Amino acid sequence: MSPTTELVEAAYEALATGDRKQIEQYWAEDMRWLVPGNHQLAGWWEGLDGFFDFMSQVGKLSGGSFVMTRSAILLADGWSADISHNVGTRTNAADGSTSPYDRLEIDVVHVLRWRDNKVIEGRGAIYGDGTTQFNQFWSQLAADAARVAA
Repeated sequence: MSPTTELVEAAYEALATGDRKQIEQYWAEDMRWLVPGNHQLAGWWEGLDGFFDFMSQVGKLSGGSFVMTRSAILLADGWSADISHNVGTRTNAADGSTSPYDRLEIDVVHVLRWRDNKVIEGRGAIYGDGTTQFNQFWSQLAADAARVAA
């Protein structure tokens, strides 16, 4: 069964609530999520609990400021792809900082595989300078909020 635009939007809206019961309606318990890049959050996050861990880290590192706004959704048999504008400010960033370590504003493509109207796998894709910005923004910080050398 193919996902619909409404189903994709509902899945993301459920994520935004942080309510596990709502999220479980659209995201499978055995799902997996691939975060692109070379930073502390990059790699596969396995299962819904792993995905919750990932989302928790995103919230913690961005002080809850991270927001995705979809500008397009493409659909195919058992698949969806959305183009999203991602914006966030790093926790403890200086007011007004425009440093790529403190401020993120990029466009991302998420490719989602669906089974029984639930996401079973997601992958992010970032292009051009967005990849560098994404890596810088999610780079590790020491306890005192100083950058940790890679």
